[in-house]
Amino acid sequence: MNKVKKLFGPLAAGALSLAMPAAALAQGTNVVPLAIRPVNNALDVVRGIVQFILIVAFIAAFVFLLIGGIRWIIAGGDEKAVAGARGTITAALIGLVIVLVAYAIIRLVEIFFNVNIVTTGVTIPNITSIP
Repeated sequence: MNKVKKLFGPLAAGALSLAMPAAALAQGTNVVPLAIRPVNNALDVVRGIVQFILIVAFIAAFVFLLIGGIRWIIAGGDEKAVAGARGTITAALIGLVIVLVAYAIIRLVEIFFNVNIVTTGVTIPNITSIP
């Protein structure tokens, strides 16, 4: 477990360093990166919340899958550590299945009620798309 903690710090720093260039590029522009715009449609709010939850849940399950794999590799043959890693991997796979089932249910609701919740796609904001 101590080795996992030693690996998590550099991994978190690497992920943070990937997110920082967007903030650095916004330094020299007159664009306000976090502009608050009025919401005229409640469905847009619900759509954004559902998409956000699905994306975060999928990423969290994937990260736990990676952590379980790293724990298994680091276990070094210790059966207790391997069992813990196997439990983490099993929980992550169950989480991925739950996220995919939730996505399938949302798609069924879209088809039956003729609404767009997740089929509109996700727009990732960048410097040129911010008004």
